[in-house]
Amino acid sequence: MRKRSRVHLPQPTERLSIGTGGCRVSPFCLGITSSPEVVLHAYETGINFFFLSGDLHWPLYAQTRRGISRLLREKLCKRDDIVVGVVSYLENPWFSGLQFQEVIDSTPGLERVDLLVAGGVSGDGSCSRFSTLLQARASSHLGSTCIGASFHSRRHALQADHLQILDIAYVRYNTGHPSAECDLFPHLSQDSANLLYNFKSMNFRVTSEQLQSKNLAGKVWVPDAADYYRFALSEPSLDGILCSPSSIREVDELTAAMTRGPLSAEIRDYLVWLSSIVYSISPDTRQENEVGEAIVSKQNDLLRAARL
Repeated sequence: MRKRSRVHLPQPTERLSIGTGGCRVSPFCLGITSSPEVVLHAYETGINFFFLSGDLHWPLYAQTRRGISRLLREKLCKRDDIVVGVVSYLENPWFSGLQFQEVIDSTPGLERVDLLVAGGVSGDGSCSRFSTLLQARASSHLGSTCIGASFHSRRHALQADHLQILDIAYVRYNTGHPSAECDLFPHLSQDSANLLYNFKSMNFRVTSEQLQSKNLAGKVWVPDAADYYRFALSEPSLDGILCSPSSIREVDELTAAMTRGPLSAEIRDYLVWLSSIVYSISPDTRQENEVGEAIVSKQNDLLRAARL
C-alpha cells in the first residue's frame, strides 16, 4: 500500500479543538521530561498540552508536574491557557474510582483535570473503562470536559473510533510498528471530530553506535532523532504526538524539524527498513525490504531529500 503524506507538518503554535467544552490543544502533547525548565520552554514555543500519570510511572512525571506548577505559580500562563490530561492504567473495578485527586494535590495551581485517559487499552476488558469515562465527562468529574484512551491494540482503537465515544485516542505508529498504515489509518471515520495522537514515536530509533555494531557505520544515512517525529507526523491521519523531550535543546530540535516538512514515502520506507535491520524485525512485506535495499544504493539522493 502506497503511503499517504501530508503537505505541511503541524506547528507547536497551532490549536486543535478537543471535546465540546472549548478546550484547544497544540499538536504536541508533552509528557515525561527531566526538568521543569523544559516545560516552561515548551510552553514558550507554543505547546499548551501536557500529559501526566495518576499511577503507573508516577515518579517519572515529577518534573512535568513541577514545570506545570511553575507555569501557574509564576503566572507565566493562566490555568485556562493550558490543557492537562491525566492517565490511569488501573483496570476495573479500581479504575471506576477515578482517583486523580492526588495529581491535583501534587501539582499546585492545577485545580482540575481537563482530560481523563484510560491507559494501555489492549483487550475487550480494558474497553469496559469507557463507560466510566463517559459518566465522568457527563458529570465534569474533577472539572474534566474531555476523555480519551491510549491503545496498545489497533483493533480496539479502530473500534473506539467507529463508536465515536472518545475525544482523543493515542496509538502507536513508528518505524518498528508501521502496520497502522494498513490496518488502522485507511479505515478511520472520515468525518470524525475526535483527535488521534501518536505515542512511542522514538521507539526503534537507530543510532550511529547501533549501526557500528552491525558493521553499517558510514555505509547508510543515519536519521536525526527528530526525523522519527517527522516520520509519524507525515501520516495525515495523525493530528499530533505525545512527546518526551528531555532538554530544551530537544524541544528546539523538534520545533526546527517541523519546518523541514514531511518525509517522502521513500524516506519513510527507508526508516522502516533501517529499524528492521538494526532491531531484527521481520518487515511486514518483502516489498518493504526490497525498497530499503534500493534506497541504500543511492545515499546521496536520500541525503539531499532528507535535508529539504
